[in-house]
Amino acid sequence: MTQEARSTAASRKKSPTLAAKPGNHSSTASAQVVQQYQSAVQLVQQGKYEKAIAAFEKMMPGAPPEIVERCRMYVQTSRRQLEKQGLAFQTPEERYDYAVSQLNGGYFEEATDQLRGIISDFPSADYAFYGLALIDSITGRVQGCLDNLSKAIELNPKNRLQARADNDFQNMVDDPRFTELLYPEIP
Repeated sequence: MTQEARSTAASRKKSPTLAAKPGNHSSTASAQVVQQYQSAVQLVQQGKYEKAIAAFEKMMPGAPPEIVERCRMYVQTSRRQLEKQGLAFQTPEERYDYAVSQLNGGYFEEATDQLRGIISDFPSADYAFYGLALIDSITGRVQGCLDNLSKAIELNPKNRLQARADNDFQNMVDDPRFTELLYPEIP
């Protein structure tokens, strides 16, 4: 090896890259973003959604793209939680109307939560079982649909007639158990 090659190789070994130097601004800034992110996530876990939203929105402009995407997800989740907390229904019918609006918007999980809440407070709420049957039909949960519709009909036989004309049960039409439920044999 020539003298020139040795000195070039030696200088490469001795000079660390910019990112590896302690005190480098970009690594310090990156560590700060990670720390801010972790603090904001803790706020979400503690249920302090307003503070979490503010923290995430404050850090997003200087954060790397993968962190920004996670921040957006947490902001959206926090806003949804705040909306849930703000809901106060005077009657189970109001709660049902809200659940139907969520169902129509495609928010099946939220609609399901609301309908189950009605049932836990009012176990004889046939319309809530009917709503769960609709969601189960739309989402392809056949047995859940049959169970909930059966309970709705048991509580209020008029639900049988309504289900016969309801297009939301279209996925169930070919199931013989569904047909038997809507058109039982009379002895």
